[in-house]
Amino acid sequence: MAHVFAANDDGPRANPELSKEERGAFENLILLCAICHTMIDKAPDAFPDTRILEWKREHAKKLAAVFGVTKFPDRAAAREAIAPLLAKNHAIFSQYGPHIEAARDPESGAAETWRRKMLTGILPNNNRVLAQLDANRHLLSEEELKTVEAFRQHVDDLEAVHIGGANEDASCFPAGMQTILEK
Repeated sequence: MAHVFAANDDGPRANPELSKEERGAFENLILLCAICHTMIDKAPDAFPDTRILEWKREHAKKLAAVFGVTKFPDRAAAREAIAPLLAKNHAIFSQYGPHIEAARDPESGAAETWRRKMLTGILPNNNRVLAQLDANRHLLSEEELKTVEAFRQHVDDLEAVHIGGANEDASCFPAGMQTILEK
């Protein structure tokens, strides 16, 4: 993890006007390999903040393209992008979720199937939905923005349980997600 503007006033590309919080903020950080990190810090004139910030912007654009994130012109187009993902998640949950009959039988393998479906289907789809909604915040109403934040917490809770191994209950899927961007 490298700083665009140095963490200290005597570091490379130092900007004494930045607060401690601003120096540690995501906007001032970039992920580099150890060799590149050392190289840019030893030659700050060859690697000014404008160049490093451009790298960061370009990388973000590439990632958005890889994950199919698009800024849409209208609500209908944005809804069309996320509706299939939400439908797939609903189908997985309906067929394999912890509420099904087989989940009550510890020898059925239902829990392992649910975990696999969660890791390979629901969680990736949830993150795609969040990425699309984040890119299209300009299309969301105030109430929908609240729903998105509740969904973000739901996703975080699911990841804590299914990836992090936390032994806690996840928050419920926000009902408003079913109709987000529909009107």
